[in-house]
Amino acid sequence: MNILLLGYGKMGKIIGEIAESRGHSIAGKINIDNREDLDKLDPKSIDVAIEFSQPEAAFENISWSIQRQIPIVVGTTGWLEKKAEVEEMTLTNNGSFFYASNFSIGVNIFFKVNEFLSKLMNETDGYQVSVEEIHHTAKKDAPSGTAITLAEGIIKNLKSKSSWNLKGEQESSDQSVEITSKRIDPAPGTHIIKYESPIDDIEITHTAHSRQGFALGAVLVAEWIPSKKGVLSMDDFLSF
Repeated sequence: MNILLLGYGKMGKIIGEIAESRGHSIAGKINIDNREDLDKLDPKSIDVAIEFSQPEAAFENISWSIQRQIPIVVGTTGWLEKKAEVEEMTLTNNGSFFYASNFSIGVNIFFKVNEFLSKLMNETDGYQVSVEEIHHTAKKDAPSGTAITLAEGIIKNLKSKSSWNLKGEQESSDQSVEITSKRIDPAPGTHIIKYESPIDDIEITHTAHSRQGFALGAVLVAEWIPSKKGVLSMDDFLSF
């Protein structure tokens, strides 16, 4: 396949290396310094786009791809206030749009463990749940998209919770899942779910050791998506 890389920072470079090691070609490497090169590309020569740029560039990159019938795989977070608009654009153009807050297979298993645990916690009282995420200092958005997905999984399954808040920005409430964000180098990503009570604590943790798992997952999805249409997610890819 010919893969267009939208965003060529640390993640984009690893994705490119993995894609080429799997026999694919890179149709273009677009970042903030050469954004004007995007319109010089022939859309018909591109099989799929992988978008790992910055929150402020994501919507424009996604729109460009969908309007040109290029399937797009998106891992950039921090732009989701426009996700509903992208989904409508995808359906209107009969396009292919895949978003995941995290492409690691291990993290997506962790999402399911988190949801299962939150269901179990409906059967007991006295625990307060929280989410903590730790990333490298170059990560601009907080909380991480993965932390938001984890909080949403808790809210969906734990009857006592109806919202989430970022510690330090909003006042927490009994109905809210509080997220703590820390930026510490060189952490590629750690996420902790903790249920605390006066009697004991229950804690589950996912720790990434490198960006390789995220990048490989994105390439695997890129290999899968060309024959698909519509708004897609990791649940579709993994058949959870």
